[in-house]
Amino acid sequence: MRFQDKVVVITGAAQGIGRQVAEQAAREGASLVLIDRARFVHELAAQLAERGCPVLALEADLEQWESTRQAISRAHGHFGAIDVLINNVGGTIWARPFAEYEPQQIEAEIRRSLFPTLWGCRAVLPFMLARGGGAIVNVSSVATRGVNRVPYSAAKGGVNAITQSLAMEYSGSGIRINATAPGGTEAPPRLTPRNQETPDAREQAWYQQVVEQTTDSSLMHRYGTLREQASAILFLASDDASYITGTVLPVAGGDLG
Repeated sequence: MRFQDKVVVITGAAQGIGRQVAEQAAREGASLVLIDRARFVHELAAQLAERGCPVLALEADLEQWESTRQAISRAHGHFGAIDVLINNVGGTIWARPFAEYEPQQIEAEIRRSLFPTLWGCRAVLPFMLARGGGAIVNVSSVATRGVNRVPYSAAKGGVNAITQSLAMEYSGSGIRINATAPGGTEAPPRLTPRNQETPDAREQAWYQQVVEQTTDSSLMHRYGTLREQASAILFLASDDASYITGTVLPVAGGDLG
């Protein structure tokens, strides 16, 4: 029960790693705020509430500052505190060689995988500073080194920089700021696709190159599970990691990114 009497905010909670984190945190006693722009977040909240978890579900576009600010403020207003923020929004939208990206696609990748973490940290810090402590865990990626995902890699490199710089800046405040860097992770099919385009044979081949590079880079030569990713996130969020800050922890079977 590492999160008993703690309020944990999870972004991108409707599916994938975020959903797994929510389910595991609920079993460990957390009061949860689940934020996502997909309506499925309410279905997860209802399931957790049936099990006795105090939970609030919010729809928000975390690529936008004002939407993020409002969601974090509502979370704080509902429970009166925020002890943990897990910034989980992000993910590759396209997989293609950099020369094949359109400028608007590059900008979209950066908005998706950098700004939700940047805005989330900015929105929660005043509440944690007033409270005198807290923990932030950003979900980055080992794909800061990888093929066919340069804009995504740039965004996740930014997440690493945010993590390390904020940890240094707020080291005397009682706020710990860390990140995990997941490798390839097995997950059910997405409830909402990352983009609406139907991949052609060329795009499928580019994505297969990503898969092969991911498994080849891992010393364990496999994808991880959702539970393996969530367990690392919740370790850094918990008091078990009380002497850890400014760390980016690869969770990728030995691939260091």
